[in-house]
Amino acid sequence: MDDLLSEKEQIEQLRSWWSGYGNYVIGGIVIGAGLLFGVNQYQANKLQTQLDASTAYETLVEHVVDGDLENAERMASEISTLYSDTTYEGQAGLAMARLYMDQNRDQDAAGALLAVVNGNSGDELKHVARLRLARVYLYQNKAEEVVALLADLDKGAFAAAYGEVLGDAYTALGRIAEAQDEYQKVLTDPLSRGTVDPQLVQWKALDLPEVQAEAPADTTEPEAVTPVESSDTDVEESE
Repeated sequence: MDDLLSEKEQIEQLRSWWSGYGNYVIGGIVIGAGLLFGVNQYQANKLQTQLDASTAYETLVEHVVDGDLENAERMASEISTLYSDTTYEGQAGLAMARLYMDQNRDQDAAGALLAVVNGNSGDELKHVARLRLARVYLYQNKAEEVVALLADLDKGAFAAAYGEVLGDAYTALGRIAEAQDEYQKVLTDPLSRGTVDPQLVQWKALDLPEVQAEAPADTTEPEAVTPVESSDTDVEESE
């Protein structure tokens, strides 16, 4: 009898609790389901955006390979407008720079690469763009711009590739000691293999003219000249 009463009390307590908090429980379930649906929908939309951006980029690459500048520029503009929050915007910039160089439009190539460097792409893509931009500057005989672009940069895994280009820039500027220093850093970098051609860098280092050491300034004072006193005998003889 006591057990039955206890069960009835438990049921009454449950009913009382449900009447007071049931709406909150139902509301929480509805909100949780809505959030889950929203997250799933967001992820689905993001995936679709990535797929659409990938398709647009593939089309751009086809135009680049075909040398179709007009359609390539149109696709690059579309990617920049619609998919600026994806990695494909930066990759499109690299592709356009290649096409511009193929068509002897080096200034446009530099502009496309600079946009990637200053854009929202990841660090690795920016390193690639910066390295290619430095080579375009060398092609344009803008060695000073190369130094400004690379000299004080945290180079990471790109240190050897950057070092070779910096060495080339210093060579063009006649700063031979600095060029030699950069080439030697590349040759002693254990991570350089696979990123540069060590044999080519070695040849560049060997082709450098010898650094002419400046002759030390002569700081010795000239010896004082002691005047020669004329003797009385000399005077008499001259008379």
